[in-house]
Amino acid sequence: MPPADQSKLSVLVVEDCEPVAERLASILHGWSRVETVAVCYTLAEAFAEIATGRTDIALVDLDLPDGSGISAIRALRRRTPDAHSIILSALSDSHVVVDAIAAGATGYVLKDDESIGVIAAITSVLEGKSPMSATIARLMVAQIQSRSQPAGTEASAPDSSLLTAREHEVLSAIARGFSYKEVANILGISAQTVPVHVRNIYRKLESSNRAEAVYEAQVRGILKV
Repeated sequence: MPPADQSKLSVLVVEDCEPVAERLASILHGWSRVETVAVCYTLAEAFAEIATGRTDIALVDLDLPDGSGISAIRALRRRTPDAHSIILSALSDSHVVVDAIAAGATGYVLKDDESIGVIAAITSVLEGKSPMSATIARLMVAQIQSRSQPAGTEASAPDSSLLTAREHEVLSAIARGFSYKEVANILGISAQTVPVHVRNIYRKLESSNRAEAVYEAQVRGILKV
């Protein structure tokens, strides 16, 4: 994992709002633990920095002008598995939170949460903890509770015939956090057909969003992630 001692850190800030990015960079430059700070305002810039630079900690906004910060988290995880990503976002939709954590985010802090500072969040991660705003923590608890099976209930036998082969491929891809466009590229299909497959998956699994569909597929033994 990234340095747990007092060695210097290389931090990547992915934030499209320039004043916010500058404020974060200023805070980080003033911390003795930080050696370098790279600031990226777009997903494309983040991809380039991840591919060529060293990153121990990434502070990532999710709502970027050219895509979701989740893609940057995924790219960093592939490039540097031991690096940590902390979400700093205004987004708190349940499926976004689940997707971000599934992609590899170690912490999730809402931008309007003044109780968790940037340095405190990074320090917490380096100590093996997961900094999380209270709102996000409650949301995660609610998600887990809503998905829990009653005690003594046996999981359903796998129903491999419920989804078509293509639907299974699409479900597997979105379960790993890929966007619809990325799914289309991976599977070599039209971007317009992906939402159609997703709607069919939701209908068959009696789900209303990605997280519910993935959970239902796991419970039914259709998908293992």
